[in-house]
Amino acid sequence: MLRTALRNVFAHKARLIMTALAVMLGVAFVSGTLVFGDSVASALRGASAKNLKDVAVSVQAESEESEGPAGADDGGRSTTLTGDLADKVRTLPGVTSVRATVNGTATLAAKDGKPLNADNSWQNLALNYAPDKQRGGGDSQFPLASGRGPATGGEIALDRRTAEKAGYAIGDTVRFATDGPALTKKLVGTVDTDDPRVTAGGSLALLDTGTAQRLFLQPGQFDELTVDSKPGTDNEKLTREIRELLPTEGMTVTSGAKLADEQAKQIADSTKGLTRILLAFAAIALFVGVFIIANTFTMLIAQRSRETALLRAVGASRRQVVRAVLIEAGLLGLGASTAGFALGLGIATALRPLLNASGAGLPGGPLVISTSALVWSVVVGVGVTVFAAWLPSRKAAKIAPVEALSSVDQAPPKRGMVLRNSIGGVLAGPGILIMLYISTQKDGAEKNIMIAMLGAVLTLTGMIVLAPLLSRPLVSLAGVLTTRLFGVSGKLAKENALRNPRRTAATASALMIGLTLITGMTVAGNSTEAALKQEAVRGLTADYKVSNAGYGGIDPALGAKVAKVPDVANSAPVASSGLTARGEFALLTGADPRQLGKVSDLDFSSGSLDAIGPGKIALSDELAKTTGLSTGDTFRATLGLDDDAKKKLTVVGVYDRTRAVEDAIGTMPDVLPYAEAKKLDNILVKAAPDANPGVVDQGIRKALGNSPLLQVRNQEQLTKAESGEIGMMLNMMYGLLGMAVVIAVLGVINTLAMSVFERTREIGLLRAIGLDDRGVKKMVRLESVVISLFGAVLGVATGIFLAWSCGSLTGSSLATYETVLPWARLGLFLLLGLVIGVLAAVWPARRAARLNVLNSIGAQ
Repeated sequence: MLRTALRNVFAHKARLIMTALAVMLGVAFVSGTLVFGDSVASALRGASAKNLKDVAVSVQAESEESEGPAGADDGGRSTTLTGDLADKVRTLPGVTSVRATVNGTATLAAKDGKPLNADNSWQNLALNYAPDKQRGGGDSQFPLASGRGPATGGEIALDRRTAEKAGYAIGDTVRFATDGPALTKKLVGTVDTDDPRVTAGGSLALLDTGTAQRLFLQPGQFDELTVDSKPGTDNEKLTREIRELLPTEGMTVTSGAKLADEQAKQIADSTKGLTRILLAFAAIALFVGVFIIANTFTMLIAQRSRETALLRAVGASRRQVVRAVLIEAGLLGLGASTAGFALGLGIATALRPLLNASGAGLPGGPLVISTSALVWSVVVGVGVTVFAAWLPSRKAAKIAPVEALSSVDQAPPKRGMVLRNSIGGVLAGPGILIMLYISTQKDGAEKNIMIAMLGAVLTLTGMIVLAPLLSRPLVSLAGVLTTRLFGVSGKLAKENALRNPRRTAATASALMIGLTLITGMTVAGNSTEAALKQEAVRGLTADYKVSNAGYGGIDPALGAKVAKVPDVANSAPVASSGLTARGEFALLTGADPRQLGKVSDLDFSSGSLDAIGPGKIALSDELAKTTGLSTGDTFRATLGLDDDAKKKLTVVGVYDRTRAVEDAIGTMPDVLPYAEAKKLDNILVKAAPDANPGVVDQGIRKALGNSPLLQVRNQEQLTKAESGEIGMMLNMMYGLLGMAVVIAVLGVINTLAMSVFERTREIGLLRAIGLDDRGVKKMVRLESVVISLFGAVLGVATGIFLAWSCGSLTGSSLATYETVLPWARLGLFLLLGLVIGVLAAVWPARRAARLNVLNSIGAQ
């Protein structure tokens, strides 16, 4: 039977090629993901290890806010780690160097004035340059690439990549901001760094130690000590000695080895999430491949029924027949998996630049090909192929020896579909009911998410099982059109598609799964994007919104400067603090009610904006509902994060909640003292009716000191910022699900090609009675189009239903959410089904038209 399996593989290699391609693509996705995950983790570990190369012990200080504004000698953060403590550590035996570090962030402006990486300001590092005389006078952590390190308050150094990205050269004036107005310093040098935050797309600015302390800490204080030791030193013992030397509170002393282990664990955890997401899409591609494999072996076994019957007649048992089919599937899976693993290396190579193009910021490095990735790829490929061939192998075992006397082209007896339809109804019915229930739930998204997932799986599975039943009315409907437009060829195409509903359904289901997911995500994404655009400016009449890109707040003094800008009609500085009312935590917005009314349009159901004053606040409708408070009620609230900050407040109004003004509104004096760092959240600006938008924008930026950290965005930019990521996410989803669609296309080609072989005599007879080459090609193409459109219609319809029913989960957190159908894209998906049908039929149609009439009629 092993020889029989081998012979069958080589004898039918042309018929198995599309199945092998489907397995190969699925395995390529799996192997590419595994290799990519290992490679990224290795690159991150390598960068981290290189960054910690000279770290024997790390001392990290806890910081706390001190009174006064940041950047002044009497304000900003404060730590207990001083230069005197660093000197004590230097005296310990075995210590060769101690680097005292000041940590901060600084957003740079490129030479053209545009901010660098403003949306991810946590990656924009700013540290002190600490020259070490024992190591040649340079900073061991940041070796110079060109120029020299900063030595005075007017100088700065950048890492080489940052300088190139910003367009700066040594001698240029660099503009940047840390937590306020823009600062300028002369670029005196560039350095190299392996810090993963910088290599992954961030920036690095180095200042002299005194300047860094004034900007980020206090004079004489540091955030961290990096201790290096002599070769052979017991670093664990050194860690204990440093821990005993330093104060017990406010500091963490960790050995370099332990720090490296912790970072390696963090890296592993961070890459696992991305790998799992990619593997989920690979699983979808393989699931689609199962339909193709099962379809292929079902058709092969039907075509080899006489051969199988002969084997049974000469003594082969049912178990041997099953084993022969599974060995054939295993060999096919092994060959396809090997090729798929090789293709996966190309996918792993391409994934990094593709993800980096969307802002992932992954570090570079060589491919890491592990044994486990190879083994799992082969196991998955062979396992999926054998699993998909299991049911067809059981059908083969049921072929009776007497069938060896039958004609090979005799149609197999049709099996009833009552059981299959019943199972489909049992799955789809509850699934649809669950989704209809979910569509009525406006609250409790977290509680209902698992129920929705169950309903979606049941619905999709039920539709797959019911596909043969649904194929008859839908294909017949399409057949009416093809018959009218294309005559005999169109009618024959319809009859061929209806001849074997199971085969048609299995072929169409592969395409349906991919389009269901693509359509569902498109409808949900389009609806969310529309809601976010509306929500971003709902209740907001201001023309501009000023905010801090780094979420560090805005100096309250800037509010008055913006108000004085020419052509600014009104401006409203806005702050926020925590508010705990009757056990419910909320966000209390602080502003001048009169000014806020000129830049917003709030809808009050009771009370008014003018009634807000000292100790008097307005609540959003949602907060009023959850707390049970209404206009006229008085209650004691906790302001900020301090449980002791109690205040008696009176409710003077209830309004519809918006993104601009969320849970509650109070006066600025009531809110600002409890705001984080006592800073503003944003400034809302209304321009004069006849003002030039460009002039107003520039005037506001000038009033803000042209700080690259502060953003000035109009309403169009606000809506784009809120919804821009949705489009990027959808494009990524299309790319990841594209593999499933490609595999589905291979399934259509495979089914048509094998169907042509199966109907060789029939096609020969049609040619003999007058159907010409064009008619044969047209028949095959139309059959392909009908099957593909059936899968496309079923997929688009199912995707729309699932997206609509799950909309309530999003609507509970996004008040303006409603299902918006992107008709253009939905039409494009249906057109995609049509194109897939036409392209998939190119090879099978040409093969059918080239069949020799006499040989075809005499085929056995």
